[in-house]
Amino acid sequence: MPRVEHYEFGKIVINGKIFNRDVIIFPDRIIDNWWRKEGHSLCMDDIRDVLTYNPEILVIGTGYYGLMRVPEDVIKSLRERGIEVHVAKTKEACRIFNELIEKGKRVVAALHLTC
Repeated sequence: MPRVEHYEFGKIVINGKIFNRDVIIFPDRIIDNWWRKEGHSLCMDDIRDVLTYNPEILVIGTGYYGLMRVPEDVIKSLRERGIEVHVAKTKEACRIFNELIEKGKRVVAALHLTC
């Protein structure tokens, strides 16, 4: 079970492994170097792997300062698919993710590490 052990601007530690690029954390794997079509705005294409996995909950980390935008239509589309969505600055998103995964939820976190 993945656990975020530490997060700071541009760096995250998950189960003892350091990542310096944006990540998507699934219960069974991590996609590192996650890239978005428009760097600071999330679109549905950016989270295709998440949609295929079909989690119960998606936690989106918008960056250290919260500068990555998550358009309302993306949130609406996820909710229409039955996915609960939490959007927060990445430090808070890490806390939420850890809490949910410890409760046994089928949760995925898509985390922007800078900005």
